[in-house]
Parts: sequence; C-alpha cells; structure tokens
Amino acid sequence: MFHLAHVQREKSYLTRHYGMSMKVTFKHQEMKMQTSHKVIFENSHHMHAVSDSSVDLIVTSPPYPMIQMWDALFASLDPSIKKALDTENGMLAFELMHRQLFPVWREMFRILRPGGIACVNIGDATRTVGDSFMLYPNAAMILTNMLDLGFSCLPRILWRKQTNAPNKFMGSGMLPPYAYVTLEHEHIIIFRKGFRREFTRADEKETRRESAYFWEERNVWFSDIWMDLKGTTQRLKDDSVRGRSAAFPFEVPFRLINMFSVKGATVVDPFLGTGTTMMAAMAAGRNSIGFELEADFNDALLEAMAAAVQTSNARIDDRLAAHQVFVRERTDSGYEFKYTSRPYGFPVMTRQEIALFFNPLLQISASGDNMYRVDYSNEPQQVYHHDNLPPVKSQSRSNRSHSAKRKFPAKGPIQRKLFGG
Repeated sequence: MFHLAHVQREKSYLTRHYGMSMKVTFKHQEMKMQTSHKVIFENSHHMHAVSDSSVDLIVTSPPYPMIQMWDALFASLDPSIKKALDTENGMLAFELMHRQLFPVWREMFRILRPGGIACVNIGDATRTVGDSFMLYPNAAMILTNMLDLGFSCLPRILWRKQTNAPNKFMGSGMLPPYAYVTLEHEHIIIFRKGFRREFTRADEKETRRESAYFWEERNVWFSDIWMDLKGTTQRLKDDSVRGRSAAFPFEVPFRLINMFSVKGATVVDPFLGTGTTMMAAMAAGRNSIGFELEADFNDALLEAMAAAVQTSNARIDDRLAAHQVFVRERTDSGYEFKYTSRPYGFPVMTRQEIALFFNPLLQISASGDNMYRVDYSNEPQQVYHHDNLPPVKSQSRSNRSHSAKRKFPAKGPIQRKLFGG
C-alpha cells in the first residue's frame, strides 16, 4: 500500500543528508519506462515476500565462510560455530557456516522461475586455525549444495582481484616447499533452474532484442576469466558498517544482469549489503528485490541511491562511447559494417544488435516504505543519435542490412573507472 508519509520521510532524509531530490510522480503524468525496487530487512532464510517461480535472475555475494570479518555474523546464527573456532576445529566451523547458507540456496531455487539463472560471487578462504594453515573451498561447497538442490551448473567466471601488496605472498618465502600460491581471484558460479527459457510472444522477443549487448562486449563478458576488474573501495560513513561489508565492484552485477536477463526482469539479491546489485539493476532497467539482515546498512543504501542516476547514466555513456571507438578503429582497418542500429543510427556488427537500446535514467522516487521507483527516458541519448553524427557512407541494401562507414570524434569518455569497474 502507498503511504505518502513514508515518501515524505524518505524525501526529507535523502535531501537533508545526501542532497537527493525525491520527486514523487503520479499516474496522470506522462508514462515512461519504469522499474520498481524493494529493500526487505529480513533474514533471507525465508523470503516469504517473493512468490514461487517469480524471479528471473539472482545475483548475490554472500558472507564468505572462514573469512574472519564474518565470524561474528555466522556465530550469531549458530553459537556452535564460535565453539568450533575456539576449539580450533576449522573444518567443523567451515561446514557449520555453510549450513547457514544452505536455506538461502533452497529459497533461491523456490523463487526462481523455470529457466531462471542464479549467479553467486564467492571467494575461497585461506586461514590458520590452531597450527594448521589451509584453504577452505567455499566455491566447491556451494557448487555441491546447489547441485543437491537440483540446479544445473553452467560454465563459471573467475575474476582477478589485482593487488600489488608486498605481503600477498604467504609461507616460507624463497625456501621450498612451504610457500603458498597467492589467492587473487573470486568465482562467479552460474546455475540454471530447469531448462532454457523460451521467448515465444512477440512482445517478449522485442524486449529481448532491445536488451542486447554489443558484439565487442560479448567477447569480454562471456570469457571465463575477467582481468579488467578491481575490488571496490568502501566509501561508507559508518565505520561499523564498513567492517561488516565487502561489496563487489559495481561492474560485476552490472555485467551479469545484462548478460542473463532482459529489460523489465526481476532480479533478487538475498545478501544486499550496501546495495550494489540493486544499483546495477536500476542502471540496466530491471526490477529488483534485496534482502538484508542488518538494518544498519540502510544509510549506505540511501547514499548509493542518491548517486545512482548520475553513475548509471555515466556507465551507459561509457558503453556508447566505447562502441564509437570500436567502430572507428574497425572502420579505419578497412572493415565495412553490414548493420545499423535503429535507435542510434551507428554501425553494429550483427543483426542481433540493431534494436539494442540503453534507457537513460531520469529520476528515482520513493514509492513506499523501503520501496523505490526509477523513471527512464524512452529517447536515445542525443549526443549518440544519428542526427548528430556525420553522415553514413553506405551501399544500397535492405532496411536492416547495409554496409556503413562512419567517422567518429577521436576524443570521448572511454570506460571510466566506475565503482572499481
């Protein structure tokens, strides 16, 4: 139910603390593309607010078992975990921590629609318990548990957390045999519930075409190793919250959401934290629901939301600008493009890209208690529209398939470092 008092309270809070204007719009105003977003401060062991088989995509990064910063959280859910650590029984603590994650995986299977995708970002842990140093294989444990629930496992992604820290090498230094290999990557384990989803209706097919990504993005995003990301820097005002958060880079959920869902889909994050997945869903034109156990994260969520319009549109601009550079370089090498984007008028590599369109964000509005709505423009960004670009030199072909050469400005924003991505 819509409560104006909740909206005014959120508006006042955001304006006072973050300078964000929360404009409330109503149905009689001009309709634009909209998405809805809801934060639920509850344990995701039971996601009662989400119906069976209603979610298109899950993107999440849970607390990592056997990483010390999360010991207290796991112990608060099961006191026997603290006892296991105190008695230096590392493997028992490891197993008990994963038992606390298992109910979430079970709920994920329930809420995903047939053909839905789940992406779990997780890192393994290295730790000395007592006198024993070992790696605790979090990715392998989650994979086993998800397969037991009935998920199908798809090819996974490893992304490298680049570091130049001098203390990253562990063990006996230059003396064999007890130096240890560095641990500088995380896993994105990808699962599907049931068989592939079929897009049968005309409107579903059109939405899928509009949700396409560039050919050159596909070549990077669907590679099994990502080397171009860095861990995100926490910019939180509350030190106690910073100590309990380890947000992944914005680029991780942003890519996954664009890769495995279409516009208007519903994305769920059972471990929302500071809201990175929700911000990425907003940027990609998807709906989202996030569960978070600790209400202390609310201020960090509002802080991220205050900047979401600007940062989302900057990421969209970067995609379009990077494509301009790609087209210019490809054209300069003698390549003749056969297809042209309908919304933008610039060349694209394949027929599947001709309808893709990135909706710019207009505003974020509070629509209830911990509920938000995003309004989008249905017009292409003018700077990239064909009317504002040099004319195309093309051969005569069909409306959808023709050769095109176009020269683009040499300068422009190319892949800004946004949220560590």
